Amino acid sequence: MKPQLLIVDDEKPTRDGLRHALEDHYDVYVAEDAKAAMSLLEEENFAVLLTDFRLPQEDGMKLIARAKSLPKPPICILMTAYGSEELAVDAMKHGADDYIAKGRLQIDELEMRIARALRQQHLEVENVSLRQQLQNKFGLENIIGESALMREVFDIVRQVAPTRAAVLLRGESGTGKELIAKAIHQLSPRAKQPLITVHCAALAPTLLESELFGHERGAFTGAHERRIGRIEQAQGGTLFLDEIGEIDQTLQVKLLRFLGERTFERVGSNKTQTADLRLIAATNKNLEQLVKEGKFRDDLYFRLRVVEITLPPLRERTGDIPLLAKSFLEEFSTENNKPVNDFTPDALEALMNYSWPGNVRELRTSIEHAVVLSRAEKITLRDLPAPGRAGATPVGATKLLPATDLTVSEAEKQLIARALKDCNGNKTTAAIKLGISRRTLHRKLHLYHLEGF
Repeated sequence: MKPQLLIVDDEKPTRDGLRHALEDHYDVYVAEDAKAAMSLLEEENFAVLLTDFRLPQEDGMKLIARAKSLPKPPICILMTAYGSEELAVDAMKHGADDYIAKGRLQIDELEMRIARALRQQHLEVENVSLRQQLQNKFGLENIIGESALMREVFDIVRQVAPTRAAVLLRGESGTGKELIAKAIHQLSPRAKQPLITVHCAALAPTLLESELFGHERGAFTGAHERRIGRIEQAQGGTLFLDEIGEIDQTLQVKLLRFLGERTFERVGSNKTQTADLRLIAATNKNLEQLVKEGKFRDDLYFRLRVVEITLPPLRERTGDIPLLAKSFLEEFSTENNKPVNDFTPDALEALMNYSWPGNVRELRTSIEHAVVLSRAEKITLRDLPAPGRAGATPVGATKLLPATDLTVSEAEKQLIARALKDCNGNKTTAAIKLGISRRTLHRKLHLYHLEGF
């Protein structure tokens, strides 16, 4: 479809001439004054408003200001026979995207300016969309959890993100430490600067030093050219050191110095460099025990843990399993183009009862496995990998859920009802048992019409 363009001019020959010249590329509307123009602008989504400065009752700049207040404002180009630099500046202040003098108006030039403005508008819309996608990908919106433990994590993330404080993320493998690091960065004032990640356990100590601090040409065998380290690459942004407990004593000293002075030297250089960055570290090890054993410096430990966030294992927030499983199901059914949209009760029960030693990462992989092997619109117990099936209720044992065709929502309703019954109606105790907050429980009671339980 052609972009819609509105021409506003009180002179009929000008209106008709411009319409005839532009209608090959645009769906052209015309108006003779600001009142008629606003009526059209409120009815249609115009891509471009081309208006004369001199109009009856209300001038073109006031019309542009009103047009720019619409939910989807058009590109606004002001035409006038009374051109001056002062008028051009004033037009831009009122929201005009461009300005052209009618006395020198050339159709080719006008079409070029309109096309350029449309491209610019498209880029701005695309940038907004990309920023929103980035927020959704790395912000808290992408970290699923309604349990009290996860809500506490989210609260700390929101509090610490705007600050400069170093953060130490603790938790078992697969609990989502890297996702939390990305969320802290994305919610911080450094979000437009780089987030640089280093997996400390993946490199030998000598290589890790070069990776972090960089090196000069000839610093060691194989150093054929200067290398900029991750610290310099993270300038102005965030450096995320995963598995920080794996670094050796020599590197610990150098990292401690950098955290204290924000200065460092590349390997093979005596020149001092500086870097302004925010440090986030993560570990699944007991750093306190490593300090006692003399394997990790206590002064570095305290530097790293200005704020400490501990991510709970999945077995301690079982109430989040249906939410996570459903999210992964939607992701992988779309990715694999398979119409799988739910779980059978025994499959969901198995997911809820399994201990998940690999945490969220293991659950995600298990759901992908199940989607790939599924033969129906619902994931069955047979579709789950062997470890996931271990959570199934043995034959002859009392089942948590009846063997009927329930949806995830129906199964969740039964889980809540069962918890309330087990807790004699005590909502606080039931919420703790389910691994969710009391507020979330009240919301779900209303959702499932269980208020009078």
